[in-house]
Amino acid sequence: QRGRALPGAVGALCRALPPHARPAPDTLRRARFDRPQASLDFWRLLYALLKQIHGGKWTESDAIDNQIRFVKSALWYHGYGRPELYRLPSDGSAGSRELLLTFSWLLQRLGLLEQLLARNRVKTGDETSVCTCEDDLPNSQKGTTEIVPEYGLEDRVDVRYLQWLNGRLRFQWRSLHAQHQEHCKLLHKIHLFTSGSHMDQILGHFSVTETDLIRQPENYKQLLQLLESETMQLEAFLEWKQLEPVYWHWMETVLDNVAEEGNICESQDAHVEKNGLPKVTSDCPWADSLTRQIDRLSRDLLALRDRLHELVTHRKAAWCEKVKAREEELQKEGFSATARKIQESVELKLVHLCAPKKNKAHGPCRLVFRSKHPASKMGFGRSSVSREPVSAVSATEVIRELQMRGASLERELKQLQEECRQRLDEIAGGLDGVICVSP
Repeated sequence: QRGRALPGAVGALCRALPPHARPAPDTLRRARFDRPQASLDFWRLLYALLKQIHGGKWTESDAIDNQIRFVKSALWYHGYGRPELYRLPSDGSAGSRELLLTFSWLLQRLGLLEQLLARNRVKTGDETSVCTCEDDLPNSQKGTTEIVPEYGLEDRVDVRYLQWLNGRLRFQWRSLHAQHQEHCKLLHKIHLFTSGSHMDQILGHFSVTETDLIRQPENYKQLLQLLESETMQLEAFLEWKQLEPVYWHWMETVLDNVAEEGNICESQDAHVEKNGLPKVTSDCPWADSLTRQIDRLSRDLLALRDRLHELVTHRKAAWCEKVKAREEELQKEGFSATARKIQESVELKLVHLCAPKKNKAHGPCRLVFRSKHPASKMGFGRSSVSREPVSAVSATEVIRELQMRGASLERELKQLQEECRQRLDEIAGGLDGVICVSP
């Protein structure tokens, strides 16, 4: 039964992907047997999907080596640590089974289909993104700073160049903010002028897409095609969720084959290394003297290891005593300052803990014009023909929440600045002949 259901699972998976990045089901089956013909197709597939996730533009005319370089960088960013992938050639001539494993990892780890369906959703209403929650950094992105190489003095960047980049970033941020304000003004005009025209009394007004369809009715065919394509993707996604266990059972067999081939290669390498070693027999006149020299060196190394172990133990005990004495001195000197910092930190955390808990808004929400009319007093919601009230998120509440969060971050920043200033004063106090003036 699993064998008969496998083609349906693979077909549903392919149909649930975006149309421009939709592989043929035979591509996955050929990759199962590590056919080189499927390697290029898989590299292009991963390139198109990862480009969409990262919000970048992609073209089929991009060179294959650039596509492969981008895919490897993106996978390293997401925490894919299998070294066999990064050893694949840059011309895409091999490694289709390894790419199949990578594709399956993206499906399970990143929720690839869910992300793509959310990004490619046809938007008929005017939406905005609201986020008042405090999400931590994803686990896949934690520890990325640990792999940053240490640069020498010759690789340091001039601080003036960093200041120029900071100024350029501020200018672009202000330009983006001005464009966003202009966009909001135009949306307000459309919602105000079309108020009371929509058949859904909860909304009460047209969106930009609906207004454009009224002005240009011939565009409805294109919108209808997009909606039909999205409906087919959603149906394929539902079919995929039902057949997903079959696919993962199939991937377990692929992993078993990879493990078996890896064990065979390791045994062959070990056999070659074993046969390649020179055989020492009694016929060699230098064998006995070489063996005695090796034994003598082994004894010397063992004695040196014991001496180093004793020396390290002695030094470690001496350093522990010094550190303990220094800790006692610091505790006597900075007890009051430490207690004050702890009290401030506890008070700051209590402010967040004692604050009333409420559901944090996150994700896209539809903009609904709010006027004096009772039917259109809903802030955000989904378009629906029902008259049931929808959950509303007021812009004033969001602004107040963000202001509180900004004030909390400002207090934390001042506390960190004060700690850094005290640390710099301590360092400057230990420098002879140097006068430091605080800014």
